[in-house]
Amino acid sequence: MSATDDRRRLLAPPGFVIRSYDDLTAQPDVKPLPKPTPKNLALLQPLDAPGRLSAQLVARLTADITSGKLAPGARLPTEQEMIAATGVSRTVIREAVAALRADRLVVTRQGVGAFVAEQVRRPFRVDFDEHSPLREVLNVMELRTGAEIEAAGLAAERASPAQVKKVAGRYDAIQAAIERGELAVDQDFAFHCEIGDATGNPQFRRFLEYLGRFIIPRRTVWGSSAPAANRAHLELFQREHKDILRAIEAHAPQAARAAMQRHLLNSRARYEKIAAERGIK
Repeated sequence: MSATDDRRRLLAPPGFVIRSYDDLTAQPDVKPLPKPTPKNLALLQPLDAPGRLSAQLVARLTADITSGKLAPGARLPTEQEMIAATGVSRTVIREAVAALRADRLVVTRQGVGAFVAEQVRRPFRVDFDEHSPLREVLNVMELRTGAEIEAAGLAAERASPAQVKKVAGRYDAIQAAIERGELAVDQDFAFHCEIGDATGNPQFRRFLEYLGRFIIPRRTVWGSSAPAANRAHLELFQREHKDILRAIEAHAPQAARAAMQRHLLNSRARYEKIAAERGIK
């Protein structure tokens, strides 16, 4: 038995095991809700199957909360109600409620349920992965352009010798991966994150890590391998990386910004062209 199970056993009445945030609501000492759950909530509709059910449910819950259908302090429907209405598993419900807690949209009370937070602010979320349509990924690439252009300029202005050395090391790691016949996605992402670190502002790396390595959509466009036909494209990426690195090494902010802008705009255009040629949408 885990420590979590021990805590649940201590909090529950004898012979009763807490399995979810609303398990205790049926107990005699729990007061009934003063108002019934609204019946027109988006979240209380069947979800499309089969993929990304948790993300769909989070989107619906967020919409109901931020639109005011679920007011501050209102109790969310119980797990059983959501399972019956949406047709998803308890695990999906738990994941969705946990995501809303992380976004500070809801709070949970042991043995009572989950409630809309008193101070609600629509969270910023970019929800995509390597299975998302290329158009979504390209939109996120466009979003990151402004932040990364400025990151390159600040890195050139502020980076210490040790930080410049780390950026150079990330560049070398990309080249080594290319030489091994790999797509170098993880190494490429690490290069951009290292530039974020070199700004001295931790928010740049946090932003990139929030977006994740899927902002480099090589696997979406090319598949999992790096055939010879793609080697020329990888070398183009790397030449642009070298321009960025050299500008940072020279502590030339404007040149670094210009090099990063060229790289990101060219990358987006290349991905669009290759995707169009291969019929990827």
